[in-house]
Amino acid sequence: MRSLVSQVSIHKLEVFCLVAELNSFSRAAERLGIAQPVVSAHIKALSEKFGVPLTDRSGRRVTLTEEGQRVFSWARDVVGRTLELEREMAESKRGVVGKASVGASMTLGSYVLPGLVSQFRDRFPQGEVSVRVATPLPVMDAVHAGDCDFAFTILDPRHEAAGFDVQKVMDERLVLVGSERGGLAVERLEVSQLGEIPFVTAQFGTTRREIEEQCLARYDVGRRRIAMEFGHGESIKQAVRAGAGAAFLFLSSVRDELASGSVHLIETPGMNLQVPVYLVRRKAKRLSSFQLALMNDLVMALRARGDR
Repeated sequence: MRSLVSQVSIHKLEVFCLVAELNSFSRAAERLGIAQPVVSAHIKALSEKFGVPLTDRSGRRVTLTEEGQRVFSWARDVVGRTLELEREMAESKRGVVGKASVGASMTLGSYVLPGLVSQFRDRFPQGEVSVRVATPLPVMDAVHAGDCDFAFTILDPRHEAAGFDVQKVMDERLVLVGSERGGLAVERLEVSQLGEIPFVTAQFGTTRREIEEQCLARYDVGRRRIAMEFGHGESIKQAVRAGAGAAFLFLSSVRDELASGSVHLIETPGMNLQVPVYLVRRKAKRLSSFQLALMNDLVMALRARGDR
């Protein structure tokens, strides 16, 4: 007797996962390039196979039932592993010596990993390495789905880490920087003075902002003057350079600006803001020898940076 699962196509699971992620039949249809009735038919067929409703409607928004949540968790894993296997088989057929996809949070992916990956490629010129740079939640989702083999990222405290192997690699230091153009020519500020100066920071509700606020809360720092908010560290730096205010930024992202003098370091005696960086892998994920070599090389290089 054939099991229920053996009768469910991978394509139907892909459609279901996209509907669940987008909370919409129409948006899923648009993304897939198919008609909305086709999407609805796939979801209806899945519901009939399992014998329970998988989705519910709340206005235009599509939500998952309790059973739908369980099926989604299973389906996302099946689809991710299937796509991962297809990618590996295609690479083997093409004769690629090795290929790896690495996820990275914004600062690491923009300022740290490019140089480290380039050094690795010098030793393995026939291999292919791609780096996906995003905020922590999409990075974790990419690892879970198999789009990334592993990732180096700060962690959103709200993100569920079940299903992942998480290992701390290093600490990233947050430093306070300012510009003379903004009237912040001072080289030192006491903790009690931080509430009075204008700040440029990440947008409210983002992982970057949450982590920054948590670090400052340890020192009872409440910033009353948020002058500007941006979605990327590069934009924050440019605003600081233009004189909009001071900002707490990762040291690795402002080394060039500190060296050129376009921004300067403002000492904050008694404060030591460290944000942990983690290596994230999906549990039971099998890495190729090339991927393992890259991962181990990057771990050692990042730990060496953290020790400096």
